[in-house]
Amino acid sequence: MDAIALISDVHGNIPALEAVLKDIRSRRIERIFCLGDLVGKGPEPGEAVDICREKCEKIVMGNWDSIVAGKQKPPEEVPGRIQKIFDWYRATIGIERADYLGQLPGTLDLFMSGRRVRLVHASPQGVFHRVFHNDSTEKHLAMFENTDFTGNGLIPDIVGYADIHFAYQTAYGNRILFNVGSVGNPLDQPLACYWILEGNYGSAAPAPFSLNLVRLPYDIDLAVKRAYNSGMPEIDAWENELRTARYRLLKSDSQTKL
Repeated sequence: MDAIALISDVHGNIPALEAVLKDIRSRRIERIFCLGDLVGKGPEPGEAVDICREKCEKIVMGNWDSIVAGKQKPPEEVPGRIQKIFDWYRATIGIERADYLGQLPGTLDLFMSGRRVRLVHASPQGVFHRVFHNDSTEKHLAMFENTDFTGNGLIPDIVGYADIHFAYQTAYGNRILFNVGSVGNPLDQPLACYWILEGNYGSAAPAPFSLNLVRLPYDIDLAVKRAYNSGMPEIDAWENELRTARYRLLKSDSQTKL
């Protein structure tokens, strides 16, 4: 069978990214897909972009990627001071990387062992429409719909997304919804995580299929040290989230994601 490593929400945390990539290599997995948010929140956004461009076969755009690239403005709910944070990340990564982020696709559709799989950063509505693990069944089922954002392609059996930094998997009949969690800013456990999707890649014929979540430790002290050395904004909040995995926005009606 083929194996695909699914990573997301690196957020400029290079120690976490390197730990995940090392684990992926140890399993001899060569295909890596990233579900966005390479930049933002963490201290080394430029390095995160460079590494993911080199190591990931496919990357979709995240909400931070979109704003830092100048493709979209921050949501109206975001306070004005947050704009200065986005400006710091834009200046740090430079024009070429920002242009690259701005050209990333919003969705990725594929076949895997006869399953129709869709990968997005946040939801079929776009990069700013967030869906929580504890949202209603109605909101979860809407994740399987086609929209203007996804286009009128295949109707997925399996949807994988990111954005909320909270890994989970749930089933609705023969359909599976899962969240890949976060490499660099997990908010469920203070461990980097990624998923392994196994099956016959690109095949519409039914065959064995599996999804497996991998969690692993990384050097949080080093990540925090690099943050303080970088002079990045909101360092205290970043350190607290890395050490405690404090999930600050656990409200099912909230649609704003930073």
